[in-house]
Amino acid sequence: MITTPNWNKHKPTLLITGGVHGYETSGVQGALAFLEQDALNYKDEFNLIVAPCISPWGYETINRWNPYTVDPNRSFYEENNNKEAPYYAEESSLLMQHLASLECKIMMHIDLHETTDTDNSVFRSALSARDAIVQKTWNIPDGFYLVGDTNNPQDAFQQAIINKVQQVTHIAPADSENRLIGEPIAQLGVINYATKSLGLCSGLSEAKYTTTTEVYPDSPFVTDDICIQEQVKAITAGIEYLLIHELTIAH
Repeated sequence: MITTPNWNKHKPTLLITGGVHGYETSGVQGALAFLEQDALNYKDEFNLIVAPCISPWGYETINRWNPYTVDPNRSFYEENNNKEAPYYAEESSLLMQHLASLECKIMMHIDLHETTDTDNSVFRSALSARDAIVQKTWNIPDGFYLVGDTNNPQDAFQQAIINKVQQVTHIAPADSENRLIGEPIAQLGVINYATKSLGLCSGLSEAKYTTTTEVYPDSPFVTDDICIQEQVKAITAGIEYLLIHELTIAH
């Protein structure tokens, strides 16, 4: 985990996470690219916390789950600190514990993910086998999209990110039922989940602005570098939105 130098408790804090699902490569590489390319541009206005790879074992083994077949991105509950909990994931617990030790108020959290063809071909079938419950396959969208919070959607924030990411890639179109991965479209390229009740990483804090990016690396229209830049563009777009709509108001 990387934090900006000269931490100032009076500054707003921004959290960037990647690799909660280790096999979603551009999340990890996008967080690292942001650190290399852009992070220092914002050190005067914000405290930055960047956790590029929450699940290193998953990254190394190209896996969605941790070694105990637990999904870290369904494990961000306070109760996760209890190792007897059925959804306990050490990866999620360690992140939450470290953030609590910093005693900071997070203003924005962007969690970097991908939706891949293997979600259907490998991981949803594995989920069926693990739980003995039939899992429907998803209609994998071709393009970038965001997952906001049903209880705190922040539509203008999400739209600002979509508008910037469009500069480097295409946005996922809705399917014939006006949905993405089975969820109703809130606006172009955006769906919403109940992030806290589902234990998603983007719901771990009380941040005002949260979103989960979803890059589609299997598209014939993108390269690995484009996927990484989609993630970087999403992060910087979110920060630029705060500079306009939060810091200018505060000053």
